This record gives sequence, C-alpha cells and structure tokens, in this order.
Amino acid sequence: MSGGTLVRAAGAVVWRRSSGGGEVEVLLVHRPRHEDWSLPKGKLDPGESWEDAACREIEEETGVVGALGRELCGAAYTVAEGPKLVRYWLMSVVSDRSAERRPDDEVDEARWCVLDEARSLLDHDLDRVVLRSASLAW
Repeated sequence: MSGGTLVRAAGAVVWRRSSGGGEVEVLLVHRPRHEDWSLPKGKLDPGESWEDAACREIEEETGVVGALGRELCGAAYTVAEGPKLVRYWLMSVVSDRSAERRPDDEVDEARWCVLDEARSLLDHDLDRVVLRSASLAW
C-alpha cells in the first residue's frame, strides 16, 4: 500500500455463548453510511493505543464493554484517505447494553448472530476472514 497517510483502526470479534451455553454468537454492526454489515471497528484517536481504541470503539458502536483476548488476523486495504490497517482482537463480554444503544449516523443496528448467520450477513470478504480466524480460537 502506498500514498497518503496510514489510517489506523482497531476492532474486535465480540462473542458470547447463546442462552443455555449453546452456540457461539458474534456481534455485528450495520453502518447506514455504507449500507453494510461489518465487524465493529474504528479509527484510533491521536496517542491512543490499538487495544484502547478497540475497546472504546466497541463500546461506542455496540454498547458492549468487553475484555480483549488474543489478537486475530488484521486487514489492510485502501480507502479515500489512503492505506488503511485494521487490527482485530477476540473480545468477551463484560457488560452488554447493546439492546439499550440508540441508533446514530455511524451505527444504526447491532445484532447478535450465530456464526452461519454472521458469515452470510457480513458484506466484506475481509470481515469473513477475520471471523474465520476467531472461530479457530473457540
């Protein structure tokens, strides 16, 4: 990747067990500006660590406070501002207020999905690659 300033972003595959300890569910977000379903992520603030940004962005976009686990594969691609690098972690749920989060211009819906549903709902192949790397950790 060349040209432009590197855009740095961090996110997570937020997961839980469905009620009764059954299947793994992951939390996806719908972004109205892009009209897509994706893994929650966002840009780092100046001076912010990757891990702090991941935690902040997940809470802002989903209402979930989580604990970071191991780092997953990342994603690199080009956006209008230049090259973009996104680092992802596994994140377990500490506190879930996703049902109380109000829609906004950035994220208008957060949805818990079982893995098969998440794979089909995600709009970007890179997100499916990250989700696959997370599924190998369970």
